[in-house]
Amino acid sequence: TQILPSSESNIEIDTIARIINNHAYPDQPLHPTLLQYIPPQVLSTSFVENVLGHLFAAHSSGLKALEFFNYSLNHSLLCPSSDGFEKMLHILTRMRYFDRAWELMAKISRTHPSLLTLKSMSIILSKIAKFKLYEDVLEAFEKLENDIFAGRKFGTDEVNVLLRAFCTERQMKEARSVFMKMRSRFSPNTKTMNILLLGFKESGDITAIELFYHELVKRSFKPNSITYNIRIDAYCKKGCFADGLRLFEGMERENLSPTLETITTLIHGAGIVRNPIKARQLFEEIRLRNLLPDTGSYNALMSSLIRSRHLKSAVALMDEMEENHIEQDDMTYHTIFSGLMRTSDIEGVSRLYHKMVDRSFVPKTRT
Repeated sequence: TQILPSSESNIEIDTIARIINNHAYPDQPLHPTLLQYIPPQVLSTSFVENVLGHLFAAHSSGLKALEFFNYSLNHSLLCPSSDGFEKMLHILTRMRYFDRAWELMAKISRTHPSLLTLKSMSIILSKIAKFKLYEDVLEAFEKLENDIFAGRKFGTDEVNVLLRAFCTERQMKEARSVFMKMRSRFSPNTKTMNILLLGFKESGDITAIELFYHELVKRSFKPNSITYNIRIDAYCKKGCFADGLRLFEGMERENLSPTLETITTLIHGAGIVRNPIKARQLFEEIRLRNLLPDTGSYNALMSSLIRSRHLKSAVALMDEMEENHIEQDDMTYHTIFSGLMRTSDIEGVSRLYHKMVDRSFVPKTRT
């Protein structure tokens, strides 16, 4: 039987993903099976993307996924999408099939060079930073510049991708070293600054954040609201709420409008230092600034109230979310469950559980 992905319903995509997943490849060739179930004339860009998405989510074998991707390249007149190509790269690099990933990139460089984007560069560099050595990452960057993206002049955007690969893995010594090494070759911009600050924040080093920030300001960099958000978050997470508020005021003096994220971060910060009055005040400020509270800001206030043992007020916020048609997510339920457990309110836990079941809400494992 052929599976015709005409309507591309999830069932068909699911079936194809299962057939690929359960196949005995490489002991038996996968190609004849693909021909049998997916005739070339019905291959479409979104079908390929969706099947790869299913294979990625199911942690399928990277080699089977690659067979399917190559089948779609060889048997279709369609130009593959960058989304499909990036999913394929994700699958290969996650399983550390770096040689296959490089072969695929070289092939795409010859046949569909327009698919080579900063995102595909980021996928391969960040996985090499995760699994290999500093020197390997620099070597990969050179290979991308000289072979894969040949003819493209590498500048600030590409170096930012390289820096982000190290920062995501919290390899700040390496990121700083690349920054110093490449400085003569590229002009760092505000994005560069934010990538590095975010890396220092994720590694929990406030001193490094501030030293680096002031070093950049001396070089006449202009911080933007993202820069402030990163620094405010770093202080709030460390329980230095007053410093977070100080930066918040500084931001306004610079005429940078605080975003919903800025205020949500501060509400969390107020919770960490158990200041529910300030948390509530910041929450009220959201609407005064013509912003709309979302699930994240409600969750932040709930968490702040529960840390200060104001359970009733936190539960009332759940009702307010419903009235305002704001979606409740796993974090909403998790926060309230934690609060009810602290007060040993088994009745409350049971009520909330039944409410969750009635809504067919599926909690995450921790809940």
